[in-house]
Amino acid sequence: MTSTIKVAVLGAAGRMGTNVCAAVEGAADLELVARLDAGDDIAAGLAASGADVVVDFTVPSVTEANVHAAIDAGMHVVVGTTGWDDDSRGRVTDHLARRAAEGVALGVLIAPNFGLSAVLAMTFAAKAARYFESVEVVELHHPDKVDAPSGTARHTARAIAAARAEAGVAPSPDATEDGWEARGMDVDGVRVHAVRLRGLVAHEEILLGNVGEQLSIRQDSFDRMSFMPGVLLGVREVGGRPGLTVGLEHVLDLS
Repeated sequence: MTSTIKVAVLGAAGRMGTNVCAAVEGAADLELVARLDAGDDIAAGLAASGADVVVDFTVPSVTEANVHAAIDAGMHVVVGTTGWDDDSRGRVTDHLARRAAEGVALGVLIAPNFGLSAVLAMTFAAKAARYFESVEVVELHHPDKVDAPSGTARHTARAIAAARAEAGVAPSPDATEDGWEARGMDVDGVRVHAVRLRGLVAHEEILLGNVGEQLSIRQDSFDRMSFMPGVLLGVREVGGRPGLTVGLEHVLDLS
């Protein structure tokens, strides 16, 4: 890519998209070349933009199609939209491999959270989880969020579960026999609870317990501008990471 990275933003009229556009315009090494939103022809808009990197902050129902359109256009992609699963990530990986076989090496970064405090909290939780008998995750967001639990919480729980499995830690003890609906979602054996409350933005707390002790790891995002340093880092780095990368912690070398 050239010294100035050309950026197209999908979901540009949304809460996150608006902030991303402002952050890109304020960065000396980046150039905002397209603002695309619902109702726009994404493929045509990307083709006309000449973008190097596409940033997607849309909605789960369209984000995968947007990523494939960007890959077809020969553009790297940074994704902050949630709703991804193993199947959808696998399809992106396959598409990237086909493009690589054609001689076009592209990178896609899907990050459940771009907040540096959130990424650190997830990383610390995974490192701590093998040392505690019990662990649960609580995520708290504004009531306009369309998915629950959040992508951040799912990502956190999966990382915790993987670390505990690697260390041979038994599942968290739980004698519940009735009222399982109150125990939150089971994500790879880790209970995840979602709160939706007016006045919140994005918050997560990981609770870890042993007999006689408890560790709480909490992060709070009070303004969406807190996500912008992570987004811009992703824009600058994705071109040097061919293939699919899931999680900003890998870009920060915190894995």
